[in-house]
Amino acid sequence: MREPPAAIIAPSILAADFSALGQACSHAIECDSDWLHIDIMDGHFVPNLTFGPGMVASLRHHVAPPQSVHGRGTFDCHMMIAEPKKWVKEFKQAGCDLYCFHYEAAVESSAAENPADRSDRQTTPKELIRYIHEHGMQAGIAIKPDTPVDVLWDILENCEAAEKPDMVLVMTVYPGFGGQKFMASELPKVKAVRERYPFLHIEVDGGVGPSTIDQVADAGANVIVAGSAVFGASDPGAIIQALRKAVEQRRDVDQSS
Repeated sequence: MREPPAAIIAPSILAADFSALGQACSHAIECDSDWLHIDIMDGHFVPNLTFGPGMVASLRHHVAPPQSVHGRGTFDCHMMIAEPKKWVKEFKQAGCDLYCFHYEAAVESSAAENPADRSDRQTTPKELIRYIHEHGMQAGIAIKPDTPVDVLWDILENCEAAEKPDMVLVMTVYPGFGGQKFMASELPKVKAVRERYPFLHIEVDGGVGPSTIDQVADAGANVIVAGSAVFGASDPGAIIQALRKAVEQRRDVDQSS
């Protein structure tokens, strides 16, 4: 019998100490984190600027790559960028394991395959997922709070396995800045995806911590992004354990029902 997906805790390094980022990442893994969530922002799709492939490559020296798909040490790169297809090869080379682009960017961006290239042809979410898989990474697709969950159904119900995402990310804040207030209004999207796809990895990002994890777990998310809740804690390991426990408790109930 197939089991529901296990809890995956992915601390967002946007909340870590930038002056010692490598050590902060390795410490998060030592504290029993599964993945590291790396927010890539280009100043166009969102107003903020963060990391590029060079930083990801540097961080890989501090965190061993995963030994299996979705394994410990996975670099979950959340691509808040206007031209997601252009950067697939660059981030693969840098050490990205899961390339999660935004639906909103994919439906308005070009099919160019390199940062310096131009193309008059637009890409599509399905084409981009296939391209990510062809370059040896897992593919995630994210939606912003203003985007209805219905846009995902055609993508998720695609009969072409290579064009199906490995993860859906539902944002519970507007992308671009850390430390925003959690938007519980987005949880029905999580529930809708979980009801249709009981074995899919569903990630929630934005304002998640000990005070909101129960709502997130009840909705059906299993991949938990937490920034300041983990990196700002005096005992990060205890927070990670609490987040994991909340998700696993719901998983146990689902398995027994």
